[in-house]
Amino acid sequence: MANQTIEAKDCMTPHSVAHEIADNVMPAKANFRKSKTFVLAIAAGALIAFGAQVSLTVMTGTAENLSWGIAKLVGAMTFATGLMMVVLTGAELFTGNVMMTFSVIEKKTSFAKLLRNWSIVYAGNFVGSLLIAFLIYYSGCSHNSHEALGVLSLTTAYQKVNLTFVEAFTRGILCNWLVCLAIWMASSSKFVIGKIFAIFFPIMTFVASGYEHSIANMFFLTNGIFAKHTASIVAASGLSADQLATLNLKTIFTANLIPVTLGNMVGAIVFVVLLFWTAYLRDDHKAQSTEPEMEENK
Repeated sequence: MANQTIEAKDCMTPHSVAHEIADNVMPAKANFRKSKTFVLAIAAGALIAFGAQVSLTVMTGTAENLSWGIAKLVGAMTFATGLMMVVLTGAELFTGNVMMTFSVIEKKTSFAKLLRNWSIVYAGNFVGSLLIAFLIYYSGCSHNSHEALGVLSLTTAYQKVNLTFVEAFTRGILCNWLVCLAIWMASSSKFVIGKIFAIFFPIMTFVASGYEHSIANMFFLTNGIFAKHTASIVAASGLSADQLATLNLKTIFTANLIPVTLGNMVGAIVFVVLLFWTAYLRDDHKAQSTEPEMEENK
């Protein structure tokens, strides 16, 4: 022990985190080869789906025994596992990569590379989410608790496609504001346990509050569509044919994924990127731009 040295400072300052994200992390992501980006995006979609599925599982039946709020809290606490796995494995998640706009503002990454990354990651996240929904359907897990898990999966998807555009959009803003804060705070920690706690509380907050995450919804919605095609689950759900008709391949995009994705982008760009760029990077940017002028005047 006497020969060991312990780093007293266990985290980076917010100013340092801003520079690390803008100057190093996001430019590196933008320069990944396409195949690497796509594979890591599939992984992220699957990992978020794992978190979503365990959240549904632990919430099944809790409403009958606990208050609605406590039931939401239990589901939220387990859902956070998904983002923990994404961050600690280096997987590529669209909602976090919206912060690549830091690097575009700082001219460390081109707009073309940003769009390429977003399109590949979004598609890969969808593939990963769909993969887990497919496997869960054929695993028979949706029949657990006498169809109750499948019913919750179906009703969750039904509720999501019946939000208004404004509801889905604003819940998307609130969600990714918190998700990007979780990633920001996790980036500041030098230790795994610090990253886990930094992720846990913001993610618990967004899920328990009922906000909307586009990548998680890729799983929730496709999982619901699989449940819709299981007769025993439909019968147990009590949903009518007209209600079930509102959940289909078209509405998962038009009624949920599109407005939620737009909201997620606004939440990240306006309330994390622009807010913290203004606080921590703008003055540095101005100082750098004025240095050549000062040299010329000497």
